[in-house]
Amino acid sequence: MVNFDPAKDIPDLSNKVIIVTGGNAGLGKETVRILASHNAKAIYMASRTQSKAETAITEIKKDYPNANIHFLPIDLTDFTSISAAAQIFTSQSDRLDILVNNAGIMNGPYSETKQGYEIQFGTNHMGHALLTKLLLPTLLRTAEASTSDVRVVNLSSSAIGLTGLMNGITTSTPSLKGKWTFIRYGNSKLANLLHARGLAERHPQLTATSVHPGFVATNLFSNTQKQGGNGLVDRLFRSVQGWFSTADVGARNQLWAMFGDRREVRKGFYFVPVGKTDFTGNYFGSKKQADRLWEFTEGELEKKGY
Repeated sequence: MVNFDPAKDIPDLSNKVIIVTGGNAGLGKETVRILASHNAKAIYMASRTQSKAETAITEIKKDYPNANIHFLPIDLTDFTSISAAAQIFTSQSDRLDILVNNAGIMNGPYSETKQGYEIQFGTNHMGHALLTKLLLPTLLRTAEASTSDVRVVNLSSSAIGLTGLMNGITTSTPSLKGKWTFIRYGNSKLANLLHARGLAERHPQLTATSVHPGFVATNLFSNTQKQGGNGLVDRLFRSVQGWFSTADVGARNQLWAMFGDRREVRKGFYFVPVGKTDFTGNYFGSKKQADRLWEFTEGELEKKGY
């Protein structure tokens, strides 16, 4: 495990512009709080609900009144909203040093996004893939400076192991419809891993990685009450939640991926807390799978006009 202390090991960020999706709660909020404590030039809290984002910003600014935090409205289930968010950002900033694709949903009942993707795959992967693509020109332009260190961090999960029951990544919405919600979640998290690998391979100017935060007590688990007979899954999670990490501990791995030594934060790799490679990343995250997902994703985005 890497010895990484966010308070000591993150440098002054007064020249860094950073986007954190899902920044109003849980790991995202803790990440924004840490960025504020290190004087980031600009932090964009990309969230769906303005009132929740504004509440989070107000809370953070009580401790760091000079923090430059912007609410960036985005609904990752809707490509139109994602496109609008990218346009707002690029109209306000000509650089982007770090993109943290942190937002996610887990284990809700089956539904589909506005564009017809299974809700977890569509939100956790397709939404972030489009956002990344739309911001890619800004990321690459920022990376042109010799002193730049531009990074993209995708939040994945050890739930990728559940995809072994499906023999790898599944992109077909009809095929996902009959799957258990936890398997669908694992599929979306495998997509996050594979997307980071594909991005790193195609754009080596960027340090693109994926991370598992550990088992963290966040509001991701709020949907588990809707799963299983008589709330069985909900009761199971709640019975073990006392063993889970708090958000400040859970955020360390993504913070390390954002600011750790470039020699250790290896492009395209999947890391478990903190800064450790894991055999599941290599086992499930093969180049063949990454290429297949990349081709599917690009094809879908192009069909939708992106």
